[in-house]
Amino acid sequence: VRFLIHDMQIGGLEVENFQVKGEPSVKQIDAGLVKTRSNGYDIIIAVGGGSAIDAGKAIAALAPNEGETLDYLEVVGRGHKPSLAPLPFLALPTTAGTGAEVTKNAVITSIKHRTKVSLRSDAMLPRAAIVDPQLTISNPPDLTASTGMDALTQLLEPFVTNFANPLTDALCRKGLERCSSSLRKAYFSGDDIEAREGMSLASLFGGLALANAKLGAVHGLAGPLGGRTEAPHGAICAALVSHVSRANLEALITQEKDHPSIARYHEAAQILTRSANATASDGIAWLTDLASDLNIPPLSTYGLTSHDIPEIVEQSTDSSSMKGNPIDLPRDTLINILEAAL
Repeated sequence: VRFLIHDMQIGGLEVENFQVKGEPSVKQIDAGLVKTRSNGYDIIIAVGGGSAIDAGKAIAALAPNEGETLDYLEVVGRGHKPSLAPLPFLALPTTAGTGAEVTKNAVITSIKHRTKVSLRSDAMLPRAAIVDPQLTISNPPDLTASTGMDALTQLLEPFVTNFANPLTDALCRKGLERCSSSLRKAYFSGDDIEAREGMSLASLFGGLALANAKLGAVHGLAGPLGGRTEAPHGAICAALVSHVSRANLEALITQEKDHPSIARYHEAAQILTRSANATASDGIAWLTDLASDLNIPPLSTYGLTSHDIPEIVEQSTDSSSMKGNPIDLPRDTLINILEAAL
């Protein structure tokens, strides 16, 4: 993946490539800032997955402002807000997962702090986004699986969050429907354009939903997990979503049996399984089977051990995503979730 900035001649414009390797880090964003500021680029176009788009958003936002990336990062940085308008920024996603083309934050890895945190500003929304499922056809099965599970998670979490609302509910229902009918097809038949279109829409709907209704414990744990392993973000979500859903459901039934999120888990199960009689437990079983069908690896594949878990749980408590979880999960429960995902 790479995002284009500003030596090749294309339609009278000078275009220079800046490649984003893996998920964007503080070091990569700082390098992009130096390059952009020293060359006076006029526009940034991100072509790639969520990593490229997040890198593009961050560099476009910070280049006109003074300072370095850590001056603006939340949690581990100084949390400053960019005061000057960003460079014009366009997004062309080539995966179907993050919905980053319609969100106003960029997730950046701080290797020093061993976590991933957000750079956030209302001015970071792209000027325009082109979502074309044809751009996703070349994605190999493993990438289709991990990004697709990210899209699914980013529809399920906003649907059961404390901040759910009628607008995001509509997006989540339609997005979960698309995931149910399209994700397995896109994985096993990558050239199925109808399935690719379904997942591109699901990803777009997920981005819009999370931007307006927050996420939950899956993403709260995914930040510190991504900061200490090389696991793709979507693979982390895929390994966690069934375990977090089960823990949430058990806690809700035990502590708040009338909580509206219980009914939402039942409804999500009916959408995913396409059965009007499905229960929340059936939905969790469906998620588990889907992860198996898509060959989602356990987190131990990426070097995570039980020794790492207490620190990950401690870091996760500061995450903004945790604030959206439908119920507070105690430390022991979060530990159990991560142990189960190993």
